[in-house]
Amino acid sequence: MEIRYIDTEKALDEANALVVGMRRVALDIEAAGFHRYDDRLSLVQLTAGPVTLLLDPFTLPLDEFLRPVLEDPGVEIVMHGSDYDLRLLDRDLSIRPQNLFDTQVAATLLGQQGIGLAALLERYFGVKLSKKFQRADWAQRPIPPEMREYAARDTMHLEELADLLGGELNERGRMAWAEEEFEELRKIRFSEPRVEDPVARVKAARDMDPVEVARLREALAWRDGIARERDRAPFRVAHDGVLVSVARQNPDTVDALSGIQGLNGNLARGKGDALVERFARINQLPEEELVPYPRPPRGSGRGRPDPEVEERFLRLKEVRNRLAGELGLDRGTLLPNSLLQSLAEVPPDSLEAMADVEGMRRWQIEVAGPQLLDSLRTRVSGGG
Repeated sequence: MEIRYIDTEKALDEANALVVGMRRVALDIEAAGFHRYDDRLSLVQLTAGPVTLLLDPFTLPLDEFLRPVLEDPGVEIVMHGSDYDLRLLDRDLSIRPQNLFDTQVAATLLGQQGIGLAALLERYFGVKLSKKFQRADWAQRPIPPEMREYAARDTMHLEELADLLGGELNERGRMAWAEEEFEELRKIRFSEPRVEDPVARVKAARDMDPVEVARLREALAWRDGIARERDRAPFRVAHDGVLVSVARQNPDTVDALSGIQGLNGNLARGKGDALVERFARINQLPEEELVPYPRPPRGSGRGRPDPEVEERFLRLKEVRNRLAGELGLDRGTLLPNSLLQSLAEVPPDSLEAMADVEGMRRWQIEVAGPQLLDSLRTRVSGGG
């Protein structure tokens, strides 16, 4: 398998000549979120026949190159665990692949144990993928040769793997299941994460008093600003646990801040003035102006479940578990608990009504719908 690193217009033109006319390609993406401030798209791997292209999005207009291929319904795009990559393609390149085959989804619907790419490649081809660069910084330039080879291995076997998994799906009558799941993947779009109070993501903050929570909130904002400025993942500037200690200890000088265990001394001495000043302002606020840890208002939770709903849920779960065992599927793959809860809360009275339940797939209704309805009807008649 030939590997080409593409980071010039000339090389991209040559790559385009290789890709034109292909009816199938394999695709993967590397992002930089583990090291950098954001998870920017940092490398695109595209295997087309005997060649794997490593495309540099930092130097090239990849949208112009990729869109005619990835958005052509006549070109099958083979990916593995595509959900996250599809969101990045949508966000960073405004590209929405039209004809997908996801090998992880296929393996899941076959009930395989170990659906990661490394496990599948070893099982089918005896290929062992190294984990050496699993958390590498893909935004670094230049990308070392070893990392390039590592990245290429993520796509160079995907087409052959898709052939084998597709054959098994057909043999077991499950290809229609997979096609429905692939169609759902095609609809994936990037959406901005919900804005929330940053302290809500820190578990220890639940047990802090309001002034400590307020100081933690300032510490998180301080860290975020530094991370953005340095283009580093926030946890690489300072871990949450360290900032919890800082908020609790309430240092009033840079020296006191730099003495807190776990906090980088150079960071404290170089950037600590601003945090100490923020703490001083927080400490002077009257209690009524402090914003405590965000808790849901009373009565907003589910509370004690309705006994009839709970009974229906348990009956549905029993049916799901039995069928999953018979089919050799993971229970959550066949029907996640959230879907069973929806069916229990508003029970459908027909397969047609079941199809209207959000998240319900046609293949799930085909496989489990009649038994689920029987379970619901049994509960209704048994309850009088």
